[in-house]
Amino acid sequence: MERESFKSRMGFILVSAGCAIGLGNVWKFPYICGQYGGAAFILIYLIFLVILGIPVLTCEFAVGRASRRSVAGAFEKLEPRKTRWHGLKAIGIIGCYMLMMFYTMVGGWMLYYCLRSVRGDFDGADPQMISNAFSGMLADVPTMILWTVIICVIGFAVCFFGLKSGIERISKLMMIALLVIMVVLAIHSITMPGSGEGIKFYLVPDIDKIIENGIGNVVFAALSQAFFTLSLGVGAMLIFGSYLDKDQKLIGEAVSVTSLDTFVALTAACFSFGIQPDSGPNLIFVTLPNIFAGIAGGRIWGGLFFLFMSFAALTTIIAVFENLLAFNKDLFGWSRGKSVAIVAPLMVLLSMPCVLGFNLLSDIQPLGQGSTIMDLEDFIVSNNLLPLGSLGYILFCTRSNGWGWDNFTDEANTGRGLGISRSLKGYVSYGIPAIIMVIYLKGYYDKFAPMGNVTLICWMIVAILLLTYVLYCSGIIGKRNN
Repeated sequence: MERESFKSRMGFILVSAGCAIGLGNVWKFPYICGQYGGAAFILIYLIFLVILGIPVLTCEFAVGRASRRSVAGAFEKLEPRKTRWHGLKAIGIIGCYMLMMFYTMVGGWMLYYCLRSVRGDFDGADPQMISNAFSGMLADVPTMILWTVIICVIGFAVCFFGLKSGIERISKLMMIALLVIMVVLAIHSITMPGSGEGIKFYLVPDIDKIIENGIGNVVFAALSQAFFTLSLGVGAMLIFGSYLDKDQKLIGEAVSVTSLDTFVALTAACFSFGIQPDSGPNLIFVTLPNIFAGIAGGRIWGGLFFLFMSFAALTTIIAVFENLLAFNKDLFGWSRGKSVAIVAPLMVLLSMPCVLGFNLLSDIQPLGQGSTIMDLEDFIVSNNLLPLGSLGYILFCTRSNGWGWDNFTDEANTGRGLGISRSLKGYVSYGIPAIIMVIYLKGYYDKFAPMGNVTLICWMIVAILLLTYVLYCSGIIGKRNN
């Protein structure tokens, strides 16, 4: 069967950016930025995007375009005989499923709050009422399940109609609407009282925040956010490379997608001008509804904001759902309709532990006091699968027993536009893997050292085992069969 392809380059960029632009930009970024020092964190984050994010994204696009497969079949298509690179597909398959196990729930929250804002549930509400509304939603099992199911149904319905008629058409419309709404909201936020202090926070580095959190935690958070915001390492972006023609060189496409993604993240930070920028996830569901409740036209601004958030979530959900369907095509030869019929109910079922983790299963606190099942799933994806998967792509595209530097650069430099210099081989082959591995292990140490030596040792063993798996698949350790 002939591989589907995008109708236009703009469709590819908007759909790929739609996958990258999600809750990582407009939910996670403002409060992580606030927690880790504002402008200082942004600078480290931007550096990681340039020196790590763009090269890894180029690798994913190249592997996808050359193989014309999803991550479930790409390594088998390109790897030399009798090598173990195909073992890396487990990171992509598990990563996409696990990302959606909590992402769909939070996306459901956005749709629900959009409805609540439009119908005026928060008009005239005091801060305690708004705080109780969020807590009440988390405790309301039927409501939590309903909105998770609704967003899953919407996402799979779009995917059912295929790449051009469903995903490209709908994602382009949502992305255009998202960008328009975002600019309107950002302009409005600058006119609000206290915006000057907010702007200052995002422009002036807060060194004390970095010292307070520890430089290792700040750097690791910036690295994780760079990978999370671009959905790198689990093949979520690879799939769109597999639908791409060879008219354009790939690093230019990676720069375009990253630039659009970064623009949205930085502009989204405007939404928290004038309010406590490090107030955590409650920023979206408690702090901002309080702001909207107290300003003229709050129902309109609140509705637009949560519509924007819903589009951001949906574009990513649709993109990753497409990966889940592509897995079945590559592994089992299933049709799109059959995959939707099987994966949609499976995805709803897999989302339930996270949903119930805020109510019926709230006693389960896997990462310490106050943590939830969602925190564990987010940690597995953001702090493990994304960086380790990215390491796998870099090694695969540069090592002689893998796809190799020459094959990678030939594919990446096919077409018009900005190409990748072959003189970067040393940095990409050795520099990027070294940076990822050092920061990955240092991040584990900084995160778990305060919990005591026993906890630290146990988690460091987990980190080393996961890293060892990637190095084993790449042939760096263990007997190589080729």
